[in-house]
Amino acid sequence: MKTLLLRATVAALPCLLWTQATQAQQRAVPDYPTRPIRIIVPFVAGGPMDLIGRMVGQKITAVWGQNFVIDNRAGAGGIIGTEAVAKAPPDGYTVLHTSSSHSQLPAFNKLPYDPLRDFAPVTTATRTVGYVLGVHPSIPVNSVPELLTLAKKSPGKLNYGNSGYGGVLHVGMEMFMDATDIKMTTVQYKGIGQLVTDLAGGHIDLAFLTSSNAVGMAKTGKIKALAISGAKRWKQLPDVPTTDEAGVKGFEYYAWFGFWYPAATPVEYVNKFHGELSKAVATPDVMARFDELGFEAYILKPEEFGKLVQRDIGVTQKLATRLGVKPQ
Repeated sequence: MKTLLLRATVAALPCLLWTQATQAQQRAVPDYPTRPIRIIVPFVAGGPMDLIGRMVGQKITAVWGQNFVIDNRAGAGGIIGTEAVAKAPPDGYTVLHTSSSHSQLPAFNKLPYDPLRDFAPVTTATRTVGYVLGVHPSIPVNSVPELLTLAKKSPGKLNYGNSGYGGVLHVGMEMFMDATDIKMTTVQYKGIGQLVTDLAGGHIDLAFLTSSNAVGMAKTGKIKALAISGAKRWKQLPDVPTTDEAGVKGFEYYAWFGFWYPAATPVEYVNKFHGELSKAVATPDVMARFDELGFEAYILKPEEFGKLVQRDIGVTQKLATRLGVKPQ
């Protein structure tokens, strides 16, 4: 009997130790959050990430009772703000809100952080309905085929604006040129604001524009909207064809917007934030605002988000290799 009891005790010991360890780990994680959370947006105020961060932050604040403070850290195409999160304590009180440029920058820039290793993915929140190919009215084209004909006649003569080297607008246009076998010269800006101003003023020829920037410019005649890079037309610009309809068969280009913690942030915090973000994005008023701005809800699980980024990094690096681009 003593032998059987000893065996039973030994057999139960691993389970007992695991239970005690789990309970200790749970006790070690305090209630969260107990103070305001800082969302670092690595771009200028007023952009898509700024707006999305404020909308979902307000929704979660109402549930958690703690404010979400937007901290815009623009510079270097998003690298400065992103690095600040990579170096922040993994205590759940610093969050990165960035776009798919996070997975595109490594192919074009030497980064002071690793886009996967140094962050804990939470989820994507939304993605764009596509980007609008906007051309200044002085350019003598009224369709994508006409643009391609003009570009092929004088390779490199046309120029396009990008809002940051390796960012979504830069990579999108590089992918478009790769798909259509044309060459244009890029003009780099530190943000979307000056790019939009210069395109409206005719200082640059064309650009991929966010839908929210493009709609007003197209309706007031400041640009000619030749196509949108999504899978379907956008109801705010119903007469603008998709790039596929315009003749670039199979070409689609989106950007996602997602949230990250610094690496090693407790998984309990990640899961809690993921759950509340999912609920916030699904509320009717947020979804209506997204639609108005040219976004659509796009929620992934943390592990799915990580796989998406890993895949996007590979795609962009292959593009950069084909183009002969080396990280700067």
